Amino acid sequence: MDADGWDERYAASDLVWSREPNQFVATELADLPPGTAVDLAAGEGRNALWLASRGWSATAVDFSQVALGKGARLAADDPRSPDVTWVRADATTWEPAEPVDLVVIAYLQVPASDRRRAVRHAVGMLRPGGTFLLVAHDSTNLTEGTGGPQEAAVLMTAEDVLADLTGLDVEVVRAGRVAREVTAADGHGGEERRTAWDCLVRVVRR
Repeated sequence: MDADGWDERYAASDLVWSREPNQFVATELADLPPGTAVDLAAGEGRNALWLASRGWSATAVDFSQVALGKGARLAADDPRSPDVTWVRADATTWEPAEPVDLVVIAYLQVPASDRRRAVRHAVGMLRPGGTFLLVAHDSTNLTEGTGGPQEAAVLMTAEDVLADLTGLDVEVVRAGRVAREVTAADGHGGEERRTAWDCLVRVVRR
C-alpha cells in the first residue's frame, strides 16, 4: 500500500492502532535510560508517544501525513506534553541529522529488499551502544497464528532480520519468535483468545 492508500486508511477511523505502545516495545525498552529515539513507520505514533512520556526525545517517521497529524493531536492533548517530532518521510531511507540512542521498527511489513534496506539503515543511525528493536508479524503467523498480513512476501522471521544485518557490528540481545495473545468475539457474546506470532529482534550497535 502506498502513502495515499495509508492516508485513506488512517482517515477512515478514529485510530487504526491502539493508544498504548506495542507490548513488546514496552517490555523490551522499559529499563533503557532515556535519550534520543526514532520510531520508523510510526503510524499514529503510539510507540513514539510512549517513549516521549518516559523522557525520550522521540522522532516519529511515517509516509502518511494523516497518521502523523493524528499522532500530533494525541500529543497535544496529552497532559504529559510528550516531546515528539513528526516527520513525513520514507522509513526505508530517512536518516537523522545526528546518531541516536534507539531505533524502533514495529510492523513494517514490506518485501525483503525494502526490509533489508530499512533495518540496515536503522542500525546505521545508532551511536555506539545504541539499541535497535524490531517487532513484526512472523512468517509462521500465516499458518499457525491469527490476523496480520496474508501475503507471505511481507512476513519475516528473526533469522531473516539477522541475515539482513550481516556484516554490521552488532551484539544480538534477543532474536526469536514471540507469542501475542489477541481476543475475538466467539459468537456467544464472550471473547475467544487466540495466539498471533511475531518475530522480535533486539541488537546493540558496537
